[in-house]
Formats: sequence, C-alpha cells, structure tokens
Amino acid sequence: MTSYIIRRSLQMIPLLFGVTIILFGVIQAAPGGPEGALLESDRFIDPDVIEAYRQRLGVDQPVTVQYARWIGAALKGDLGVSFSTTRPVAEMILERLPATLELMGASFLLAAVLAFLLGVFSAVRQYSWFDHLGTGVSFVGIAMPVFWFALILQLVFGVWLGWLPVAGTETVGASSWGDHLLHLILPATVLSFRYVAGWSRYLRASMLGVLRADFVRTARAKGLPERSVVGGHALRNAMIPVISVMALNLAGLFSGAVITETIFAWPGIGRMFVQAMFSRDYPLLMGILLLGSTMVVVFNLLADVIYGLLDPRIRYE
Repeated sequence: MTSYIIRRSLQMIPLLFGVTIILFGVIQAAPGGPEGALLESDRFIDPDVIEAYRQRLGVDQPVTVQYARWIGAALKGDLGVSFSTTRPVAEMILERLPATLELMGASFLLAAVLAFLLGVFSAVRQYSWFDHLGTGVSFVGIAMPVFWFALILQLVFGVWLGWLPVAGTETVGASSWGDHLLHLILPATVLSFRYVAGWSRYLRASMLGVLRADFVRTARAKGLPERSVVGGHALRNAMIPVISVMALNLAGLFSGAVITETIFAWPGIGRMFVQAMFSRDYPLLMGILLLGSTMVVVFNLLADVIYGLLDPRIRYE
C-alpha cells in the first residue's frame, strides 16, 4: 500500500502541471481582462493609461511568458499578487480556507448521517412507506437546483418563520458559538442535500444486494439478532463502495460551495472565487482553481486507499 501511495503521489505532479496549463489557457482565453473594471466605468479612460495599467500587471506579455513566470513563482510557493487587492494570493486563500473547510465538514457530516439512515432503513423496509418517502426525497434532491433550494430555505426559515439567519457567519453585536451554529445550519443543509440524495440511493442498492447474500442468510440461521445481522454483517460490506463514492464527492463539496457561499454570504473561498471572476483577477482565480484541482486529485487517491483498506480482496501492488 505504501509503495502504491508513493507512486500515485508522484503521478500527481505531471497531472497537476497539465491541469495548470489548461486552466491558465482557459482564463487567458476569456473575454475581457483586469482592465475591464476601468473600461466599464462611465468616464473616459485614456488608452495610454490602460496600456500602462496592463504593463504594470504584466498581462501585456505573451501567454507563454505569463505562464512561465507564474509557474516558476508557484513552484516556490508564491501564487502571485491579487490584481484587485494587491495582497498575496496565498495569504488570501489561507485567510478564507477555514470558513470553507468548516462548511464542507459540516455538510459532509450531515449528508453522511442522513444518507446512512435513509439508505439502511429504505433497504431493510423495502417498498414500505419509508422507502417510498426516501426515494421521493432522493429524486427531489438530485433534480432540484441548488440556488433555488437555497432561496426557498431563506424565504421560509429566514423571512416567514424568522427561525434562522440567512447570511453571514454571525449576528453583529451578538457573536457566540450558538449564534455561529445557527448561521451554519442553512448553508450546510443546502450544500449537503444533493449528496444525501445520491449517497442514500447508493447505500440502499448496495444493502439490498448484500441482504440477499449467503453469509447474511447464514447469520440469520445461526439465530443472530436482526440488528447484528444488519449492522455487523450487511452494513459493513454494503458501505465499501459507498465510502469510495463519498470520498470522491469531497471535491464536489468544494466546488458546490461556490454557489452556496455566494447566496448565504459565507466568507469562504467559493464566494471569493465569484468576486475574482467579476474583477478578472487572474492570479487569484489561478490560485483557487489550483487548490480545487489538487483537492480532486488528492481525494481520488484517498478514495482508492479507503477502498483498499475496507475490502481485503483488493491489493495494490
């Protein structure tokens, strides 16, 4: 297993290098540039001023020169300076990262608990009213747009009922852990809902297959309690493919946070990414996209490792 992890880690280097080339090219091919904010103003801007601004930012150079300069600095840990704030990109990302990780962690835990409850009980009570309810909830979660679901929750629980705050991380003048948790409920619910739907369907299908296996019938024939049969035998084997899917979806939580953080004004990387797009902040966009790409590669490796640890039949040579 150790040699496999080392080999896969080394393979990540050229993969991420190729990803940076694609991302840099896509950003450069996008219409507009960092001078777009100047051009969108109502006042006249001298073309010489715009050109001097582009030269100061270094975006007047060929794309290959810009990329070589950026990748050379990135290999030293320097992701550049933000065009809009003139602050180091790495510093800005590290400043916002805890808020995004908090939202991702809360959403993952909520999605995992609800998905396991729905999946297991739906499989054990197949075709019951609970199973049909879980199937309906899953279909709604998969089909429902995230932004629409977020707006509905804000309207119902924030505006009509007034139970929960709809934006930010704390109430001005009333900062506390309890207040912070109240602010976390709605964004975590929105971000986790789609994964509850998908994971519960995976677990239900996996559980149904395992419950019909010979070793489960043997366990029941020995007189073991149904709780031990389901929890100790069936669930342990059924969760192997589901855990792998959950590990792969961790990167999806990061990308999904872009919409969720923007709607709920959550001060994380997702919201900062949207702001960087509107301001054409190339270094900040590249820094965030590089972080997201790294997460995708790392979580794919994590999924393979977890699968190998859970299933003794799998051996990585």
